[in-house]
Amino acid sequence: MTHPQLIERSAGYFEYWLPVSLKAVINWNGLVPLLKNERDEWELPGGKLEMGEELAVALEREVREELSWDVEIGKLLTSWVYVIRPDRHVFVVSYSVTYEGGDEPRCSHEHKELKLFRHDQVSDLNMPDPYKEAISLAFQRDF
Repeated sequence: MTHPQLIERSAGYFEYWLPVSLKAVINWNGLVPLLKNERDEWELPGGKLEMGEELAVALEREVREELSWDVEIGKLLTSWVYVIRPDRHVFVVSYSVTYEGGDEPRCSHEHKELKLFRHDQVSDLNMPDPYKEAISLAFQRDF
């Protein structure tokens, strides 16, 4: 029996399947929108890259779905592999993102909660350290 995330390519050779998740660090009036997931962790808005989709298009789509915002994708911030549990890993890529509108973000059904934080409040949150690093990088160089 093979691991569910291993795809057999030829006899004895397996390729690891690693989903890609694109994340947005958004500075909206000095605040960063974060979403609480099913693991009670705060995370950046964004989501999975779909087959054949361009990175910017995917991230724009995900932010629109999760916050109801149309955004402009900026610079690449970080990339890392998130080991959620031994059988679930995700390759995460974060970007600085600009939102020029005045509408409050709206939380989609995908998350438990949406909250706006100052970037200096993020260090104490229950969230993976690479997300905190991406926020810090964005505020140091991009915003």
